[in-house]
Amino acid sequence: MTGTLPDEVQFWVDQLDLERHPEGGYYRETYRANVVVPEKVLPAGFAGPRNASTAIYYLLPAGHVSALHRIPSDEVWHWYAGGSLTIHMLDDDGRRHDIRLGQSIADACLPQVVVPAGVWFGATVDDPSLYVLAGCTVAPGFDFDDFEPGDRSVLRAQFPEHIALIESLST
Repeated sequence: MTGTLPDEVQFWVDQLDLERHPEGGYYRETYRANVVVPEKVLPAGFAGPRNASTAIYYLLPAGHVSALHRIPSDEVWHWYAGGSLTIHMLDDDGRRHDIRLGQSIADACLPQVVVPAGVWFGATVDDPSLYVLAGCTVAPGFDFDDFEPGDRSVLRAQFPEHIALIESLST
C-alpha cells in the first residue's frame, strides 16, 4: 500500500507516535523490563543478555502485511482495536497454523494469541477495509539482533507445500 493512510489509521499512528516496522505495519515500544537475563541462562539463539520482557503497540493497516520472520522468544499478541487479523505460523515440521486475533470469539477470533519461539510467522488483516491495533509482548525481551526476516527462496525450499503463503508474506 502506498500513499496516505486512511484517517482512522493515521489517527492511531499520530496519537501513539508509531513508526514503520521493518516487518511491515507500524509500532512503538512501550515497555522494556529493567531486569536483564544473562546470556548464559538464555536458550540457544540469543547473542548477549536480554531484558526479561518487552512490549510494543503494533498497527497493521489493510493492504499491508507483517512479513514472515522469526525470533528466538515467545511472542504474545493482544488485540486492542479495529478488525481482526490472521497470524500465519510455519513450524520446523512444515505444519501451518493460522490463528485469528480479534474481539469476535463467535467468528473464531481470540483476543490473545501466542507465537512460540523460533516459529516463522507473519500476519494479514482479514477485512480489506480495516486495520488492526494490537500489542505484542516478548519474553525474553525483543532485540533487533534477534529478528530474522524470511528469505523467500530459502522458505520456498524449506516449505514447498506453503509457497502461496510464502509468496504473499515475503520478498
